[in-house]
This record gives sequence, C-alpha cells and structure tokens, in this order.
Amino acid sequence: MATVTRENIGKLTDKLTVKVAKEDYLPAFESSIKKYAKTANISGFRKGMVPAGLVKKMYGQGVFSDEVLRLVEKQLQDYMVQEQIDIFAQPLPLENDARMLDMNNPADYAFAFEIGLKPAFDIHSSDIKVTRYVVQVTDEMVNEEIDRLRTRHGKMTDPESVTGEENVLNVDFTEVDADGNVVEGGLIKSNSLLVKYFTEPVRAELNGKKKDDTITIQLNKAFADKELDWVMGDLGLDKSKASDAEKTFRLNITKVGFVEKADLNAGFFEAVYPGRSINTEEEFRNAVKVEIENYYAAQSSNQVHDQIYHHLVDHTTMEFPESFLKRWLKDGTEKPKTEDEAEQEYPSFANQLKWTLISSKLINDNKITVEPNEIRQFALQQIAGYMGMTNIDEAPWLDEYANRMMKDQKFVEETYIKLQTEKLFRQLETQVQASEEGISAEDFANKLHHHHH
Repeated sequence: MATVTRENIGKLTDKLTVKVAKEDYLPAFESSIKKYAKTANISGFRKGMVPAGLVKKMYGQGVFSDEVLRLVEKQLQDYMVQEQIDIFAQPLPLENDARMLDMNNPADYAFAFEIGLKPAFDIHSSDIKVTRYVVQVTDEMVNEEIDRLRTRHGKMTDPESVTGEENVLNVDFTEVDADGNVVEGGLIKSNSLLVKYFTEPVRAELNGKKKDDTITIQLNKAFADKELDWVMGDLGLDKSKASDAEKTFRLNITKVGFVEKADLNAGFFEAVYPGRSINTEEEFRNAVKVEIENYYAAQSSNQVHDQIYHHLVDHTTMEFPESFLKRWLKDGTEKPKTEDEAEQEYPSFANQLKWTLISSKLINDNKITVEPNEIRQFALQQIAGYMGMTNIDEAPWLDEYANRMMKDQKFVEETYIKLQTEKLFRQLETQVQASEEGISAEDFANKLHHHHH
C-alpha cells in the first residue's frame, strides 16, 4: 500500500517521501498494456489483434514509468489536500533516480520531494496609523483654473504681431551652432508655445515680432526650470544632460495667435458644466472650487493607500523558505536560471511574494469580490474615456465593444485584479486610524509618491 511520510528539513521546508509497492501500480500497468494492444497500429497485424507481449516489448518501459510516476503524483496531491498543506509553487523532486524504474524487475520505490511552506502571519489593519492630507483650495487656485477654462473655451484670433505674454506662437525649432549655422543632422521640430513660457529677456525680444521672423535662443537661458523640462521633453532631449540644456536653436515664427478669453456669462458656464443651470459668477466659482476639492480628495485618498501599502509591507513580519524559493527560481520556472541569477532576483521576488500573501489574506478576510458586470462597466468607461464621451448611454455600439473585451481573458483577469485591489484599499481606508492634516497644494505635491500596488 502506498504511503507518504513528512519530515522537516529546514525553515518552512519539509520533505515528503512517497513510497509505492509493486501491487500498487502493476494492475494499472497491465491494464494499460492491454488498452495499447487494442488500439496499436503495427504493420503485419490487424488493429486490435497485436499480441500484448509485443506491445509490452515496444512500449512497455515508457508505459511502466508513466504508471509509477502517475501514482506517485496522485499520492502526493491527495496527501497535501488531506493534510491541508499550504505551499509555494510546486513540490520540487529531490535526488530521485528515475532510471531505477525497470519493468522487468518491478520493485517497491520511494520518491522524495521538497516543499516550501507559506508562513503564518497576522495583520491588524486597525493598528495602522495614517495621515489624510486635506489640501486647502485658495482663491488663487480657483482664479487660475477659471483663467485656464476661459482660455480653453476662448476664441483664437490672428493679430499682426506679438503684443504681450498671452500671445500664442507656432514656431519651428531648428538646431544651430554658436555661430548660428544649422547643425547637420540636428533637431528640427514644430511646437506651439505661449509667450509667457519664455524668460523675461526673451519675451522682450519677441515683442513686436511677426509671422516669419526668427530669433536664436539657448534652451536653459530661454526657459525657467519647469518650462525647460517640458520643452526639452517635447524635443526628445535628456533633461538630466547639461549639454542638451545648453543647445542653441533658431526659432522661426510660423504664426502669431491670441486667445480672446471667454466672457464669464451663462453661455460659458453651460459650456463648462452642461445641464447644471449655473447662472451667476459666484455659483460658477463655487462649482470650480468643489471640482478642485474633489480632485485633491481623490489624490489624498491615493496617498493614504500608499501609506497603508508601505505600512503593511514594512511592518508585517514574515519568514520565507529561502533555500527552497531560490531553488525554485533556479529550476522550477519555464526558463531555468543560474545560481547567481536566482540569488540576484531573490530579494525583489521575495518582496513581491510578501505583498501577494498580504493582499490575498486581506482580500479573503474582507471577502472582496468583483462581479462580471463591474468588469464590463470598467471596459465601457475606459473606451468612453478614450473617446472623450461623458454619457455612455448615448452610444449603443459601446455594448458590442464591451462584449468583445469580456471575451479577452487577459483583459478580464487584469481588470479583476485591478478592481479587487482598488476595493481592498477603499475598505482598508475605513479600518485604519486616520488623522487629518491641512496642507498647501505645493507641499502636498511633494508628498505624492509613485504607487506600488
């Protein structure tokens, strides 16, 4: 009778030995040979009339090995299910000699496997302390946003020449050397810029310029830090290279424009907030302020999620079956790795594993699930976002798109994980201890980390 024994051989690492006796596998082997004999196509014999002895001679050793290994695999899986062993990856075979399997000398065999056990750990989300930053929305922020909206909804005119910092310039950037000669193979790029993006001396030089006029600029002298970053990014230059920032360009003005800002009237309010019946400037200002507050509340929420993530990863103590996992990285994946590669990859792999175990436990504890219609809704909103649509009901063809997306297994799985993680963090947000702290928009921007989850 087949047996499985278990012994501990290291930190969170056990050895399972499966022993099988002749009588455990021989009946299945004999029965498989008979099945082969019925279906084998061997020239000189009618189908179903091949002697079992010949089949055994031709295919026997392969069938014999398959039957023994199938039985070993089944015993191993049954044992782990019965004992409810929670393991990483798959059991890794230990020095088993499969060559000892000999159909002419059936014997009792023992196969040993190494398993890596998942650690036990506790999480108390109610012990997590976070700071929820409340961004103070100032009149200046509201004015800036209204100004931006008035420009966006304004009317473009074509004045004769540059008259002030609000002029829009369409320009061609052409890279030149210190003497103003065009650099062979240098950068040539068109762009559209507001005069106010330039530094004071360049603005003065641009004043009065018309279409087809040119000026020569050195990037780091023509733009202040923020604008320089943006312009260099747009030109495809490396922001961290001083030599790139010092490049010289000839700017050829292809068009001078000016946006006449939209008037603060009912028509403009309706264009910005359709269907909201906003009639006065005060109502409009309040709507803009609420929108900015909502934006920062969402950003603040994300930042709380980031704090929760870091707290969970940094403060949850967890041990791992390190030698097993390194061996699995080396031999157990599709692409075998060298010992050095496995050693190098291990720290980031263990970190990922830690977060996977933490999030899985929290998802189970909080019973977080995602329904198919939520994934479908996400697909609809994604396409509507791409198309700049606000009302999904206006486009029945979107249904067909959603149906197609729901058949894409990769999309469904990735969206499931994304929505499940979002739900988990929203749930955790209600469980942690949060203290509120007022903050300026500038200081808050410095607090924002990139998200890890």
